[in-house]
Amino acid sequence: MGFTEMPTNQYVETGFWNFDALFVPQQHPARDLQDTFYVSDPPTAGKPTKVSPDDKQDYDQYFENVKEVHQNGKYGSIGYRYPWSADESLRLVLRTHTTSVSTAMLHKLAGQKTADGRVPPARYFSIDRVFRNETVDATHLCEFHQVEGVIADYGLTLGGLMEFMDMFFGAMGVTDLRYKPAYNPYTEPSMEIFSYHKGLNKLIEIGNSGIFRPEMLESMGLPKDMVVFGFGLSLERPTMIKYGISNIRELLGHQVDLNFVQRNPAVRLDKS
Repeated sequence: MGFTEMPTNQYVETGFWNFDALFVPQQHPARDLQDTFYVSDPPTAGKPTKVSPDDKQDYDQYFENVKEVHQNGKYGSIGYRYPWSADESLRLVLRTHTTSVSTAMLHKLAGQKTADGRVPPARYFSIDRVFRNETVDATHLCEFHQVEGVIADYGLTLGGLMEFMDMFFGAMGVTDLRYKPAYNPYTEPSMEIFSYHKGLNKLIEIGNSGIFRPEMLESMGLPKDMVVFGFGLSLERPTMIKYGISNIRELLGHQVDLNFVQRNPAVRLDKS
């Protein structure tokens, strides 16, 4: 499908990549201690910088763009109109989503140009762990796996995103999806994705999706006519539906039945 895997081996991120670059305001409830694990030693890190010599982006300017779009508004937005704090932005957290990595990848993409001077289309994906300070129950864990996908191209539509989601989940045997309008600070429009779980006898949320906002994309330097789809899902919840599991703790943690793992291998190789 043309996707490139993103490097997701860094579990600890600054608030800048995890929140601010995604246009999440610093007063947002997701940034509270009740929802996010903050690192105490060390508590902060430096400003974002280049990590490879082929990176052509100006990170100081990007940092200022993010500050400006939050504090005063930019790119057609009035922003949030609050005194944005660089210190708050540099606090270290256990990443709450792998979208922090997607943001860094899109920022690097903005520095690339084709022969005609345009930013090239791109598709990225990742599968890795994320951490949220949530109460553990039958459908929630404080540490779980997120599947993330990003499609950047020209002329994309919301209908195209829904069609892709139907195809993506259908390949895993998860069908009859339902889409619900939602709010995300970094996507507009946004949709939560639901599927019916027979064991729980109800629809459960299995993913989130949307089109990234211009406040986020244009701060990076991406062109106005480039549209970026983003979608993310817990790896565990679609697995619950596929295998008829009613308690997510049976998939990750000390309650996992090893016989179930042996009966249902994660990878099947065709010997032929």
